[in-house]
Amino acid sequence: MYTIENDTLRVQVNPTGAELSSLFNKSTELEYIWSGDPSYWGKKSPVLFPIVGTLKDNRYFINGKTYSLNRHGFAREKMFTIIHQSPSSLHLELISDEDTLQVFPFHFNFSVIYSISSDSLSVNYHVKNTGKEMMYFSVGGHPAFRLPLTDQLVYDDYYLSFNKSELADRWPISKEGLIESTSVAFLDNTNHLKLSKSLFYKDAIVLKGLDSDVVQIKSDLNPRGLSFTFKGFPFLGIWAAKEADFICIEPWCGIADSIDSTQLLTEKEGIVNLNAGEVFERTWMVTTW
Repeated sequence: MYTIENDTLRVQVNPTGAELSSLFNKSTELEYIWSGDPSYWGKKSPVLFPIVGTLKDNRYFINGKTYSLNRHGFAREKMFTIIHQSPSSLHLELISDEDTLQVFPFHFNFSVIYSISSDSLSVNYHVKNTGKEMMYFSVGGHPAFRLPLTDQLVYDDYYLSFNKSELADRWPISKEGLIESTSVAFLDNTNHLKLSKSLFYKDAIVLKGLDSDVVQIKSDLNPRGLSFTFKGFPFLGIWAAKEADFICIEPWCGIADSIDSTQLLTEKEGIVNLNAGEVFERTWMVTTW
């Protein structure tokens, strides 16, 4: 486990999956990351690469060949190498190898860079196509935040507050983990979403193309909460395991296959196209209070 810290924050990262394991605010004396209780969900903040979500039949087609990948890809199970560490930043790297090429036929250098400043943590995804052909991939975050944050409150005391009013549908997820073909009305000209565990009984809330790029977890009964910035991510997932005391705010560049997907990677919704030698970057940030 690697640790970076300043006067306000202490952050711990597991080299397996480059997974954020702790976000502790010394001023509030609160841990903001879910415990990872395996009886509900054993992860804390998996990194999603080179796909986000589920593939139809767990397969995709590229260059006339068939490949198989499990939900959210392989990065979350891989051991990352530490490239650089300072008191306030940590750079971890995963490089394509013979094992990854068996399931994802592209050469890449994928870095996850954690940095802290005051009461904020930034998480940067840096993808370089080190091959000679176009690379097709998705990347995203899956951080799980404790809820309630304090013992005096319960889950239903919290709500999400977006920085812009939203008119947005929810895209249901099938029992196979695929995006249904028809959306349902969800946010109706509001920036407010009251939280309850029943929201997630039918899997994640999947939102596309929001105007907002910041969402806050708040309660009117207690000042403690956080702000989550996801500029440049076209999809947002919101999820919790059934009856679990956490909420995932998931910024995605990519999305699960739809139920009528062709399974061609080049036609996949939200897929990122990266030319040989080029770099793709996205950053999300969480500020605690």
